[in-house]
Amino acid sequence: MFSSRFHWDFHQNRLTQLLSEKRGAGTPILDLTESNPTHAGLTYPPDMMRAFDDARAFDYSPSPAGTVGARRAVAEYYGALGYRVPPENILLTASTSEAYAYLFKLLANPGDNVLVPRPSYPLFDYLATMESIEVRQYPLVYHGAWTIDMDGLAAAITERTRAIVVVHPNNPTGSYVKLAELDALVRLCRDRELALISDEVFSDYDFAPDPHRAGTLAVVTECLAFAMSGLSKIAGLPQMKLGWIAVSGPEALRAEAFEKLEWIADTYLSVSTPVQWAAEALLQAGEQVQMQIRERCATHLSLAREALAGAAGNILSVEGGWYITVQVPRVRSEEEWTLELLERENVLVQPGFFYDFHSEAYLVVSLLTAPEVFREGIARLRRQLDGA
Repeated sequence: MFSSRFHWDFHQNRLTQLLSEKRGAGTPILDLTESNPTHAGLTYPPDMMRAFDDARAFDYSPSPAGTVGARRAVAEYYGALGYRVPPENILLTASTSEAYAYLFKLLANPGDNVLVPRPSYPLFDYLATMESIEVRQYPLVYHGAWTIDMDGLAAAITERTRAIVVVHPNNPTGSYVKLAELDALVRLCRDRELALISDEVFSDYDFAPDPHRAGTLAVVTECLAFAMSGLSKIAGLPQMKLGWIAVSGPEALRAEAFEKLEWIADTYLSVSTPVQWAAEALLQAGEQVQMQIRERCATHLSLAREALAGAAGNILSVEGGWYITVQVPRVRSEEEWTLELLERENVLVQPGFFYDFHSEAYLVVSLLTAPEVFREGIARLRRQLDGA
């Protein structure tokens, strides 16, 4: 009776079951997976909601690509970073997830595929399957730092590949695309007539400058490229539901892609009018929230490195984002590590297999967690590692 798209097992895994049992019993949990900024104890500017005090919000005059004012505000965001991205190259969406859906509709027919990094955020398979296309993975490799395995990526391309996705920086590895990698990716996409999709939601959260790091792909000119971001991470406002796609590349291709994206957006018209009129003020006010997130993530990274120094687990190199990956001894599986941490220490972390790491054993921890929770949770993780 239902679509074959729903091929996943909807039963709770063992970690989710144990977590439900503990929460049901009223056990306090130190949640080191918290990634929702609105639940992280941040201070939002008290006047932020005044951005919605605008009578224009009551006028519905839909524009498929988004209002000129909101697109100009996004262009100014890029301008402040030193990039020229014209408003006419920007199309608004309700979220990055919706942006992926639009791009998969634009680029692929049923049965086609897109390449995505491994490890990375587990949402790709769901988003692609909902569009009746397939995901093929290309490897990120670690040798003291994360890099794209370009040979492995090239080998993953088939006749039905339509796009290559990069996450810049990756979630959860926190690794950015480097300039040399971007050059290789652009040449490959140009020569094979593929699109390049860049998920840049965490791009503002680097821990240190790096002259070898690529900037936004919103200014790529040699191949068709799409850069995505939104208020969810940039301003810590996931509830406001405003994202965007910046389209770049050879002018004829860019123009055709944008026209077709407008047709797709016109079919749904999902972006609300109030958030579009508020976009400029929200982006400006969100800078205060972003500063708090940057400071917290940097502080927690230093705290974690100090707390785990000399322990049986080590933190892998990380350049930015909100997460760290802790490599732990293979004396037990990732599932066993997470279950024992939750059972014995009431600490919740994510196992590496949630992000499809190529091997065991890795634990993923959010740096966004409230300070008192993070400090105690990391101390208990150290205690568990010492007892391994």
